[in-house]
Amino acid sequence: MERTIYNASVTERNRGRPRAFDRDRAVLDAARLFWRRGYSGTSTRALTAALGLSTSSLYAAFGSKAGLFEEAVRTYAERYREIYQQAVAEKDVRTVIERVLTDSVHEFTQPSDTHPGCLISSAVMTDSTSTLDTSAYVAELHSSNEQALLVRIERAIQDGELAAGTNATILTGLIQSVWHGLSVRSNACTAREDLLATARLAHQLICRQLTSPTS
Repeated sequence: MERTIYNASVTERNRGRPRAFDRDRAVLDAARLFWRRGYSGTSTRALTAALGLSTSSLYAAFGSKAGLFEEAVRTYAERYREIYQQAVAEKDVRTVIERVLTDSVHEFTQPSDTHPGCLISSAVMTDSTSTLDTSAYVAELHSSNEQALLVRIERAIQDGELAAGTNATILTGLIQSVWHGLSVRSNACTAREDLLATARLAHQLICRQLTSPTS
């Protein structure tokens, strides 16, 4: 009888416990609100309701609303830097271009239960905080990615992998233009397969113009 009573009391205590804090989930849920409403349009009350946290718990975990916002931006925006870094490490420049475009499409179109959507054209881009100027941060991110791609293409020209007359700056700009177009279309809910088909066609058309004189 005592064992039964003890087990029942443990069960009751377990039922009454709050759910464990999942930081990744909290950042994801917060990012969805920020992306949709912008920083100023997302109240602390809305955040605590979405995250299932008290105001004191939110501040204890992230320092402030601005701290949570900054973590959300960096968590999801930095994935694109990783995509470029991994792509430019490829030995074949054609694979570099392919990975920049197709890997980005896969990131743009992550399932909504694991991804808040693309930051680039969200409401956040018209807003900022005292700790993070989003527009400046994203501009730096794009500049860094573009520079990494440019350096890789210049190296391919020097190594004879691309024709000597290839203009590295123009080629990089073309790839970046395709990338931005895919980002915008992903936010318009274009299907992943359609975006991948576009990325692959763009890759094929670009590569036709990149025939090395030694190939």
